[in-house]
Amino acid sequence: MNVNYISDLIAYMPELLVIGTMLLLLATEAFIKNCPKMVSYIVSFIGLGFAAISLLGTISNPAKTIFFDALIIDPFSSLMKLLIVVGTMVAIFLSYSSKDIYKSLKAEFLIMTVGIAVGGMLLASANNMLTFYLGIETLSILSYVAASMMKRNELSAEGGLKYALYGGITAGMMLYGMSHIYGLVGTLEFAGIGSYISEYSTEKLLILLPAFMLFFVGIGYKIAAVPFHMWAPDVYEGSPIPTTTFFSIVPKMAGIAALVRITFIFFNVDGGILQHTWIGVLSLLAALTMTVGNVAAVKQRSIKRLLAYSSISHAGVMMLGAVVISEVGVQAISFYAVVYLFMTAVAFYVLSHISDMNGNDHMERFSGLASRYPLMAILMSIALFSLAGLPPFAGFIAKFNILYALITKKYYVLAIVAVLNSLVSLYYYMRIVRVMVFGAPESTEAIIGFSKLNQAVILGLSIPIVLLGVYWNSLSMFVESASIIIR
Repeated sequence: MNVNYISDLIAYMPELLVIGTMLLLLATEAFIKNCPKMVSYIVSFIGLGFAAISLLGTISNPAKTIFFDALIIDPFSSLMKLLIVVGTMVAIFLSYSSKDIYKSLKAEFLIMTVGIAVGGMLLASANNMLTFYLGIETLSILSYVAASMMKRNELSAEGGLKYALYGGITAGMMLYGMSHIYGLVGTLEFAGIGSYISEYSTEKLLILLPAFMLFFVGIGYKIAAVPFHMWAPDVYEGSPIPTTTFFSIVPKMAGIAALVRITFIFFNVDGGILQHTWIGVLSLLAALTMTVGNVAAVKQRSIKRLLAYSSISHAGVMMLGAVVISEVGVQAISFYAVVYLFMTAVAFYVLSHISDMNGNDHMERFSGLASRYPLMAILMSIALFSLAGLPPFAGFIAKFNILYALITKKYYVLAIVAVLNSLVSLYYYMRIVRVMVFGAPESTEAIIGFSKLNQAVILGLSIPIVLLGVYWNSLSMFVESASIIIR
């Protein structure tokens, strides 16, 4: 038993490193008087860096369950946790130079983001309803605080309150669904629930159906899927931009990982009524999520709100990969998630420095950026074109993989809806590009945030968007080996 427990702890090492980083940050702030903020940032990057290296080493390891089957460690969960850790590092680096977060609260921001990452990693590996709920709540509770960090900003306070209210309601609905499932099945384990479902009669499955719909509410809320998306635009707009960047990546990766795993374990029985209903609901919500996100983004003046709706639409695209319930779909989601991280990071990095300089994130602030900072305008355009799915950028390959997965399962209508939504998204992304290229500069004053270091970081984040659009086969081979799920 002791040997097995030690083995489980070794397999859980990436999460332990992140937890240790959070505890060290807390100790640093509590016991070192007037601790320089740079120390906290160094601690964060070292701890998260070791966790990322550890996760890279586990991606090729055989899949296993740990802690009495409470958690599952497989290549897919390791990849999603790697993206969660990298996304956290991206947001932390942005927060260092951002004026959106008060200097006195930067250390608290680090502690909260690392804590949220722990919840996301737990959710990505959850293998029973208890650990699933713990992951959701760990992810959510700290997120409410992170969203309302700008205490003197009414939008931030409003966003944090809405986030907490929606989160409380959806958590209650999800718990009710979980309790109903447990009452009927008698186990918390995902594998046990899956085996019961395969043996149940149609009448019993009909009784379980509403419970699974309530179960989905918790996931839909985290990934901002329609109709659980209403919090996202206000929270994204009111939150500091590093927090918005973080919310666009980390909770979404964790939620998508949970959605894929649940779909594979519970609804992989061919022809069952639960499978037909789940896939039908998931298909409808994915189509609505893409459409609502893109249509609502068209008339946005705030770039943060525009990117919030864009993030909603991209969640809908990734949901399509879960609809097909196949390894091809999981590989498409994995590829999309990697590319999405870089595209989102570049867009928010450029936005953050422009917003810090001008005091707001309105589209007009990008006017004439091409004539003032040509490199930044080019990199922002690359990120936007890739988000729209234009070749030769990585976003095109990511969307093509999703479409290929749909077509192999003959979901032609969903494929058409996805293509049409990409055309709509191209319109509002091009609005930003048009303003950058053809707009007259509002000021000749230098944008302080565009230091040589920050420009180099943005350039570094942009390189994968270009390279993976041309040399996409390497990433495809990587995600193919890292998209294995235990059923």
